[in-house]
Amino acid sequence: MRFALAAVAAGLALSGCAALGAGSSQSPTPKPNKVAIANRTHEYPAAPAPPEQALGGAPGAAQAIRGFAVAYINWDATSVARDMRGLAAESVGQARSAAELAASETASDYELRRGGIANRGTVEAVAPLPGGGNRYAVVTLERTTATNTSEYAGLAPAWHVTVASARQVSPGRWVVSGWQPEN
Repeated sequence: MRFALAAVAAGLALSGCAALGAGSSQSPTPKPNKVAIANRTHEYPAAPAPPEQALGGAPGAAQAIRGFAVAYINWDATSVARDMRGLAAESVGQARSAAELAASETASDYELRRGGIANRGTVEAVAPLPGGGNRYAVVTLERTTATNTSEYAGLAPAWHVTVASARQVSPGRWVVSGWQPEN
């Protein structure tokens, strides 16, 4: 019986050593590549986007938003696409995307140019919204006119509200980061 126990003990010792030896000779599990991660998560892991650069800026959030609003509401058919591209260059984030989209849509708008459509307005208020986050309500009074169509004849000025946000891009330099017209 002692012999049997000694044989079992020796067998266990040898198998344990063999398992340890076998485990140490195996290569480590390879790190999954980006395609494998994408197949598993349905998202391709990419490097973070570089920080957006913006031209200009204002010393405060409200000033940046007011300047953006003045440019956004005062345009004519010949300048609107160029004006929107300028606003895109001076903003970041969602505001930049909105201005780029407006520039691309108005650049090829035949009816806008053919009708000689223009918009003029004043910024009546820029006020911080509760809850912080550099979010503001922007109230404008605007009038749309046309030189080559009667479609806008007699149209009264209209009030508009936009929710805007600003981001500090460097000390003392703020730019618009969000622009969401509400009506």
